[in-house]
Amino acid sequence: MHSRFIVPASEGRAVKVGAGQRVRIVDLEGGQVGDVFAFAADDVTEHLSASHTRASTSRLFPARGEHFVTDRRRPILTLADDTSPGWHDMLIAACDANRYAALGVRGYHASCADNLRRSLDHLGLTFPGTPQPVNVFMRIPVADGGRLSWLSAISRAGDAITFEAVMDCVVAVSACPQDLVEINGHKPTPLAIELLDGHDDPNDTKE
Repeated sequence: MHSRFIVPASEGRAVKVGAGQRVRIVDLEGGQVGDVFAFAADDVTEHLSASHTRASTSRLFPARGEHFVTDRRRPILTLADDTSPGWHDMLIAACDANRYAALGVRGYHASCADNLRRSLDHLGLTFPGTPQPVNVFMRIPVADGGRLSWLSAISRAGDAITFEAVMDCVVAVSACPQDLVEINGHKPTPLAIELLDGHDDPNDTKE
């Protein structure tokens, strides 16, 4: 393993990932959703786009070996491995201040939108707005008729999803602070970001 970063519950972190490196997102305690964002390293206005990815793959979420693409339709990440039950989402927007206000929160509440901004700030980067995230471990089944359900994540402690960078990029991860709907079991917990060289075994957990 090259390096490991803890993303505390309800916080975010961003890391630089070189082309060919793998980035593994680990659910440390189980049942935690992570909002994942990716930006081209040489121009952060180019970002991973969920809608462009769905158009590219004709799936709600890519299969192993398929690419996530940017808003310029260039591959940025590949789904390399997944040890979780396989529930992930690319339909739901990142939580933000307006979302929590609509849920009845008065005053400040941590959000994935704020976590993204702070994570990029730490690297000296800015992005205008909040792209649609890749919501790893998030369980939002689509029923007949198109109805969505908000269910608790069923990822287990140590479950992980691994991406391989197709280009030099910045990957940001928010350990989603949502505690008012069921997705995190009403109790956000931490995640980990692990950077591995391309030849490293994604199942090797040695630090």
